[in-house]
Amino acid sequence: MSSPAFSLTMLAAAVAVVVTTVAVPRAEARAFFVFGDSLVDNGNNNYLVTTARADSPPYGIDYPTGRPTGRFSNGLNIADLIGENLGLESTLPYLCPELQGKKLLDGANFASAGVGILNDTGFQFINIIKIPRQFELFQQYQERVNELIGAEETKRVVSGGLVLIVLGGNDFVNNYFLVPFSARRLQFSLPAFSQYIVSEYHNILLRLHDLGARTVLVTGTGPLGCVPAELAVRSPNGLCAEEPQLGAQLFNSGLRTMIKGLNKEVGADVFIYVNALQMHNDFINNPQAYGFDSTRVACCGQGPYNGLGLCNPTSYLCPNRSAYAFWDPFHPTERANRYIVQQMLHGSQKYMHPMNLTTIMAMQHSTN
Repeated sequence: MSSPAFSLTMLAAAVAVVVTTVAVPRAEARAFFVFGDSLVDNGNNNYLVTTARADSPPYGIDYPTGRPTGRFSNGLNIADLIGENLGLESTLPYLCPELQGKKLLDGANFASAGVGILNDTGFQFINIIKIPRQFELFQQYQERVNELIGAEETKRVVSGGLVLIVLGGNDFVNNYFLVPFSARRLQFSLPAFSQYIVSEYHNILLRLHDLGARTVLVTGTGPLGCVPAELAVRSPNGLCAEEPQLGAQLFNSGLRTMIKGLNKEVGADVFIYVNALQMHNDFINNPQAYGFDSTRVACCGQGPYNGLGLCNPTSYLCPNRSAYAFWDPFHPTERANRYIVQQMLHGSQKYMHPMNLTTIMAMQHSTN
């Protein structure tokens, strides 16, 4: 499929000095590919007939244009901020008609709000791009690039690209915990369900490898029991809801272990575990240390903790978005996303395993 991936861990010692003495290496003509859910969707759902959309104000209020883009954020999401920090060209939604010609060489965003690891996740949103379809579109993308630059160069673009995939949260909040007696809850205990979706995620990541991906950031879930939506319906005392929080802990622990084994399976450190749970817990447990006034209440919403329903033009809107960790009932503010991305770039193995993104970029830069 593509040139053999090198083992990142074998080179780690050789570049340690570089990582500690220079800024993040700028990516040179590197494609960026994004898969997953609403945390990284940058507008694909705008082109679909679905209820999972962020195409009306006040979404995008702090985006450079000040207008909604389809991002579930007041401004930039984590995919945008990774690209910004690495000097990558901004990737367009794959469904955007402007993604043509040389713009294809910058990569593409295939993410779709509402999707999960499981195909039955997000059924209530009617029409979303589930993971098998996202991968079909990735194959289609490669065929289009092949027509531009030929098969060998296309393989180089894909294998040399950076990949971000964000999945798992919807499998809990929009599937297992969606209703008190959901089909998946009747089928599985919470530990068994967490183990099941980790095993299904293994198959997804292996398929991504088969499609040519060689540097893949795999983001775990945040603290699902602490998001305003869960506090609003499951927490009478303001403490994080126990069951969703346990689900997040079980899933993230299993995901890290699975990724370690998967890297052995493919013979290289292709997959990098992003401990989003710990990153979120840092500022949720100690908001003042990170400059937040609120890590429980959403900036935009209604009801308890502004956690009921969707953020919309009639919702309460906080005047200072940077003081809030959560933008709407489920999604972080741009400011919280910036902290998360800084940990992805520079964090220790507590946050990034086996290594952070700066180390990866420096090592790959040294071999080019």
